[in-house]
Amino acid sequence: MTTASRNEHLDPGLAKVLTYIEAHKDEFLERLIEYLCHPSISPQNVGMDDVAELLLKMLRRVGLEARAIPTKGYPVVLASWNHAPNAPTVLLYGHYDTMSAEPLDAWASPPFEPAIRNRRVYARGAGDNKGQHFAQILAVESYLKVHGRLPCNVTILLEGEEEIGSPNLADFASAHRDLLKVDLVVTADGPQHESGRPIITYGVRGVVSFELRARGANRDVHSGNLGGVVPNPVWTLVHLLASMKDKAGNITIPGFHDDIVCPTELDLAAAALLPSDANELRRSLGFRTLDAPVDRPLTDRLMFHPTLSINGLHGGYSGPGMLTIVPGEAFVKCDSRLVHNQDPGDILNKIEAHVKRHAPDVEFVRLESTPPSKTPLDAPFSRNVQWAVSIGQEEDPLIFPALGATLPDHVFTKLLGSPSFVIPYANADEANHAPNENISVDCFIKGIRTGAALLYALSRRS
Repeated sequence: MTTASRNEHLDPGLAKVLTYIEAHKDEFLERLIEYLCHPSISPQNVGMDDVAELLLKMLRRVGLEARAIPTKGYPVVLASWNHAPNAPTVLLYGHYDTMSAEPLDAWASPPFEPAIRNRRVYARGAGDNKGQHFAQILAVESYLKVHGRLPCNVTILLEGEEEIGSPNLADFASAHRDLLKVDLVVTADGPQHESGRPIITYGVRGVVSFELRARGANRDVHSGNLGGVVPNPVWTLVHLLASMKDKAGNITIPGFHDDIVCPTELDLAAAALLPSDANELRRSLGFRTLDAPVDRPLTDRLMFHPTLSINGLHGGYSGPGMLTIVPGEAFVKCDSRLVHNQDPGDILNKIEAHVKRHAPDVEFVRLESTPPSKTPLDAPFSRNVQWAVSIGQEEDPLIFPALGATLPDHVFTKLLGSPSFVIPYANADEANHAPNENISVDCFIKGIRTGAALLYALSRRS
């Protein structure tokens, strides 16, 4: 679909909003810069209440009913406009917290003094996630400025704990179902495709993480005097890990795959259309072959299959030269990415049972977990969302049946029972979580356009 054909029969009401956005883009950019000056670092509890209060004032000025609702952690900022009785309600999700900015000396400009270079805004939170949810807010504001009302109902949910795993979001949603009666959820987060194409993601993998701790003697011992006598906890972990995944790449924990729901024909067809270049990936990251099994397509690996990863193995001496010891203790940190219908609690139970069978003296420690989430490609409002992205971004989106990484999307699909769509507004090289995080000016403005097109599209039921 060409840009001309997209706009040829554009509704005059939407066209006026897009014209308004174009006329006010410099002002919108200035306001983004002002917003990014306020740090809100959840892992360090820096500025969280101040930014929640700032958002309340911002959303009320837009014309929304807004409140900050306490949780066991940082507050959830919730805003709504509910004056379209025959139209659907969309929940726009984002997070106002950011990661920390260290190492500070790696930034070309201070992380909370936003700078524009090469038509990009550089600041912590520019892409993840302040720039993206602020674009959604400005889309709502633009519609209200032009028409005095919205074409559909809107709920905006901004949490302050996404960067620490959203530990209280599920409890919040369960306790406030009356405030979260929505027809669909849209999240603007993450980077676009490396080609620059917009994308829509219909699911995310889940994750479980855990530690395995092994002990031998009550201290490190001489490997000559007592080697071959005292047990070596590093070898204990090596053998245990080898029993969990074989050389062919198969996870060998009993029952691990039992509940997986295979991708649909629509999922497989969409994945087959996605651009992917395994050779370029190998070249850019400097490795020779893909992880086993080598014959598995790249897109399938990232969407439809679980993983078992060793994040770090620690034990004994790792300094310069040699220290000939048998270490007294060792531990390993692992995570497993989960796919559709795998339950984190069930998977952790199965891993723990496997550990007890193979290495009963190894301590199993459960860490964080998040369930996977899936929205069918033919879910209600899917066509509306795709149309909105093609209008706002001026290019048809790539359709991702699932994302390899993890978001708290299960709160929306499983607890609220709503279809959920993830639409990244930021450029592929946004450097989220890294020094010199940025969002391109063009991506930011197109995000506002996309948000406005979405509001219109949802009033036209598919």
